[in-house]
Amino acid sequence: MHKKIFHIICGIGLMAVACNNGESNAAATDKPDTSGIASNSTDSTGKPVETEKANTDYKPAFPGQTRIAGVKTKTPWEFKVITSGLSNPWGIAELPDGRFLVTEKAGTMRIVSKDGKVSDKINGAPAVNANGQGGLLGLTLDPAFSKNRMVYWVYSEKTADGNLTAVAKGKLSDDGASLQNPVVIYRATPAHNSSLHYGGRILFDKNGYLMVSTGERSDKETRPLAQSLQAGLGKIVRITTDGKPAPGNPFLKDKNARPEIWSYGHRNVQGLAWHPVTGDLWENEFGPRGGDELNRIEPGKNYGWPSITYGIEYAGPKISDGATQKEGLEQPVYYWDPVLSPSGMAFYSGDAIPEWKNNLFIGGLSSMHIARLVIENNKVVGEERLLSGEKERFRDVFNASDGALYAVTDGGKMYRIGKKN
Repeated sequence: MHKKIFHIICGIGLMAVACNNGESNAAATDKPDTSGIASNSTDSTGKPVETEKANTDYKPAFPGQTRIAGVKTKTPWEFKVITSGLSNPWGIAELPDGRFLVTEKAGTMRIVSKDGKVSDKINGAPAVNANGQGGLLGLTLDPAFSKNRMVYWVYSEKTADGNLTAVAKGKLSDDGASLQNPVVIYRATPAHNSSLHYGGRILFDKNGYLMVSTGERSDKETRPLAQSLQAGLGKIVRITTDGKPAPGNPFLKDKNARPEIWSYGHRNVQGLAWHPVTGDLWENEFGPRGGDELNRIEPGKNYGWPSITYGIEYAGPKISDGATQKEGLEQPVYYWDPVLSPSGMAFYSGDAIPEWKNNLFIGGLSSMHIARLVIENNKVVGEERLLSGEKERFRDVFNASDGALYAVTDGGKMYRIGKKN
């Protein structure tokens, strides 16, 4: 299927089942897949990894903002499928004992051990609206999880007024079989009758507050709400564990703004990660047809959607008269055209593969690979495509304590990616 059309159908997840690649859920082998072993070539720059024609003739705002030179990992590495027994996994969190807590789109969570054993469904989470791009989405563990066993997650909730992005919390039982006393702590309103663009990533900051991404719900009537400081759509919000606006938020004293807003002008943020050295918050978000973005987030800043974009409507017309730059609106650090269809992402902070240190790894959906980005001085200076031969839609990437990356796919697989033994 042509990549542009595939993005229209699958990159935004209109029909999760239809876009599933049909992989079997049979038990995975423990034998490493040697096709994932990198060559011993040097990590040198070369031609851009993207060779297809762009959807637009828009010019980048600065050199290196798109189609940066390609790089190749020199350290021998490998990957293996540790399980293919998941059902549309969406988010990953690592438990203190090294196992992983994983959300599944239909509304369940499971625990996966590093040898690929998948638990029974964890009961207790509120019902989700799993239509379209909805479902049980991102999750994170309380920094004091080893003591309080609290889990926080994002999901799509059906209400009388429509669907919305909601945040809930609950205690994982000691036996890992249920979520106890679940409660909704935040809702991104207004609700809207759409099954698209929920955002859905969540993580803690260093002060113990939650960063949550919300989508602008896709439709032209809700798009302008990404620019509105009086709506919870198209935002990154910063809240307490009780769902209240967090101290230090940029709009706390603005009577014309929602106090939980951290940044705005976003389309559909499906990746959030903290840089392990600078502590900066980075995000990725879907563009329309072209214009997928990587941004470094600063409090109170406006990231442009839909006033500026490097993409066009799926049907072809320009958006906002083709504007890609406007005063007061932030430029993406990097953008893709054609699209990556970016989802979960993680910075690598391990030591096993030296040239990966502090690199960013982004799961690609319609692009069916993991993008490795080399970042220096807040600029992307190199790009590599990993696992492209697997033909999987990579939904989340996680930097684990064992020095490896773990990734889950819409086809139900979990991969371990690490140094070749």
